Amino acid sequence: MNEMTWPAEPAPGLMDTLAELAGELRFFDEPHAAAIDRRVRARLAELSNGFSMLQVALAWTDWASHLTISPGKLWQLNEALLRKLAALGVYNAATLLGLDARPPAHLDGSRLAGDNWKRWPFSAMAQGWLVSKEYWQAATEDVEGARPENLELMAFVFNQMLEAMSPANFPMTNPDVLVATARERGANLVRGVSHAVQDLRRRREGGLPPGAEHYRVGEEVACTPGKVVYQNRLVELIQYAPTTARVDAEPVLFVPAWIGKYYILDLSPKNSMVRYLVEQGKTVFMLSWKNPGLEDSVLGMEDYLTQGVLEPLAAVNSIVRGRKVDAVGYCIGGTLLYIAAAHLAGPEERFNSLSIFAAQADFTEAGEIRALLGESMFAQLEALMHKRGGLKAAQMAGAFAALRSGDQIWGPAVDRYLLGKEPPMSDLMAWNADGTRMPHRMHSQYLRAFYLDNDLAEDRFKVQGRTICVGDITAPMFVVGTVTDHVAPWKSVYKIHRLNAGDITFLLTTGGHNAGIVSGPVHPRRRHQIHTRMRGDRYMDPETWQATVPVQDGSWWPVWVDWLKVRSGGQANAPAMGAPRKGHRPLRDAPGDYVLMR
Repeated sequence: MNEMTWPAEPAPGLMDTLAELAGELRFFDEPHAAAIDRRVRARLAELSNGFSMLQVALAWTDWASHLTISPGKLWQLNEALLRKLAALGVYNAATLLGLDARPPAHLDGSRLAGDNWKRWPFSAMAQGWLVSKEYWQAATEDVEGARPENLELMAFVFNQMLEAMSPANFPMTNPDVLVATARERGANLVRGVSHAVQDLRRRREGGLPPGAEHYRVGEEVACTPGKVVYQNRLVELIQYAPTTARVDAEPVLFVPAWIGKYYILDLSPKNSMVRYLVEQGKTVFMLSWKNPGLEDSVLGMEDYLTQGVLEPLAAVNSIVRGRKVDAVGYCIGGTLLYIAAAHLAGPEERFNSLSIFAAQADFTEAGEIRALLGESMFAQLEALMHKRGGLKAAQMAGAFAALRSGDQIWGPAVDRYLLGKEPPMSDLMAWNADGTRMPHRMHSQYLRAFYLDNDLAEDRFKVQGRTICVGDITAPMFVVGTVTDHVAPWKSVYKIHRLNAGDITFLLTTGGHNAGIVSGPVHPRRRHQIHTRMRGDRYMDPETWQATVPVQDGSWWPVWVDWLKVRSGGQANAPAMGAPRKGHRPLRDAPGDYVLMR
């Protein structure tokens, strides 16, 4: 057998050939590799409904490891738990014997606070659940060394788990369900099954919830008379018909949020802010955002600024000539209005005043939604939006509902499917079910620039290549926060005082993000506080502000209208509808076409 020997030296040119071959063994260039990575992230986001389990795992590691090396914190937690368990044992024994006893946990505002929950064994279940909730809440607070955003995320995760395990969610541990079932001989459960079938069919077909048909756009809601006087790819501009011969000289331009349709500001007549302003002698204009489709996925924040605010503003200036504008921004529309006002700030100021409702310029304390917007979560959501061209309305609504899952998910589910209740529909609820989509590019830029990087507050946000500053705005501001807002917490809204040194009238009203704003001109259950910080006044922190500013009863709408009138330059004849000579001929009747797009 001949012995095989290797050449002593490589053949001439062999190393060059191998090097060339190695260079060609690149299965994926950079664009293809990025596309594969994005596809994987999008698939993960689809499986988890946009939730990043990797981010949860990283947050858990940070929280658990720092809690492990905090024996003092652990001792306090366990000592408090033992005290609560001992008190729970005493309470359970007392309620079993029919005696009065002090519960170890408070039931205020809980779904377990009814009279049926005060009887044993349901009182024991309720108190045990509440003790567990208090323990895990304390366990995710003040863990030294752990990142605050990770603690917020773990608090959110534990709260979701506890809300899902609440004894109120199960028919055999919910005394209200047992009483109703006995009283109705199970008819409530039959209705609940029927409701579940109806809801499954409705979600599959994309229909509106029962009762929403009684609030038709242009009929029962969004019915204030007006004309569409301008239209571009992104918005219709509605001018409302005056009801008085004389009007305040300055027109009012609304910039509503585009995460919902504009008619939250023009609901049924008794709740319509638009109708109220028109009746008070105001010339009112409204932006009606288009419900974007796949073809609009390339639209970005600058498109929303240019086509959504600047171009309609020019149309308003053509129709009501020689007058500055009282601009109103709501929610994300308020953030966009801050941007527009900062961009236009200067000698040719075009705003007479800014009214900002439940909107933030500084997002450092943007509420519980920040717990869902870490880098990992954003990467998955961005990949999902890239694949689909945007974000569906149901996903956006689901994210906000999860922040209050007990009240907005589990509570309504128990009422509808276990108690068989048909909840009454309202104009605001019908509006909430008529959602809109988010274009991929705009929504990605919005989440990155504001929630993740806080560019507007940090003076890094650019418009047409130039950095803008909210501190440059000189128009007086009327800023409204709502006490129970979990979308734009009022203390976050209040931060405008630190970004701008001008005249700011801040009003805090009871209610939430929507109901606190859409409260009607007469509302017996509303209360508000109001204070004006003039240029040169010292800063007052929000806690001091809330503790020292007097509380007043009633709706804040009349107070706001008075504020606008004080800053008006007088009255004038009501302007004509549109400006045909300037190219702004009335196109169609309000509410227009864009608001009807599904």
